[in-house]
Amino acid sequence: MSESGGPRVRLVRMSDAADLVAIYAPHCTSGRASFETVPPTVDEMTGRVRATGSTYPWLVAVDQVGATLGYAYGSRHRERAGYRWSVDVAVYVAASASGRGVGRALYSALLPLLEAQGLHRAYAGIALPNEASIALHRAVGFEPVGTYREVGYKLGEWLDVQWWSRPLAEPTDPPAEPVALVDLPAALIGELR
Repeated sequence: MSESGGPRVRLVRMSDAADLVAIYAPHCTSGRASFETVPPTVDEMTGRVRATGSTYPWLVAVDQVGATLGYAYGSRHRERAGYRWSVDVAVYVAASASGRGVGRALYSALLPLLEAQGLHRAYAGIALPNEASIALHRAVGFEPVGTYREVGYKLGEWLDVQWWSRPLAEPTDPPAEPVALVDLPAALIGELR
C-alpha cells in the first residue's frame, strides 16, 4: 500500500504474468470488458507485455503484502503513422478489489507517464452497459466521443462499445515525436520500479 493507504502502483514485471491472467480471465470467459473469449496463457500474456512494454507502460497495483489488485496499460491506437500521438488505454481490476480505488490509482500513474511520452490523447473503449467503468473514466477526465453499435457478439448478445477520450497534452504544431517508455528520464519512472 502507498503512504495514503491506497494500493502501490509499479511497473509490471514478467513474473506478474500469472496474476495478470488471473485478473483478465473472467473478463474473457464471463464478462463484457474484453471481446476475447479464451483467456491468454501465461506465456501469451508475457509475450504481450514483452511486445509493447518498452514502448508503452504496463502497470500493476499491489496491496501491502504484494498481492496484485489490478493492472493497466497503454497500447498503439492504430497502425497508421499519423495516429502515433494517440494511445489506447485499458484497466482491469480483480473482482475482489472492485470499488477500492484501484482503477483510479492505476490511471493516476498511467496517464502522466503517457503525457511525459509526448502522447496527445488517450482513448478507452467501454462495452455497454458498465456503469462502474463509465464512472471511473469520467472521474479521471475522460469524455464520451461515440458509440459503435452492435460491434461485437459475446455471451449471447450483440454489444455496443462506447469510446471515451481524454486529452494528455495541449496540441502543438508540429508535435514532437513521442518518446518510448524506456527512453523517459529515470526520475519520471523511478518510483514505479
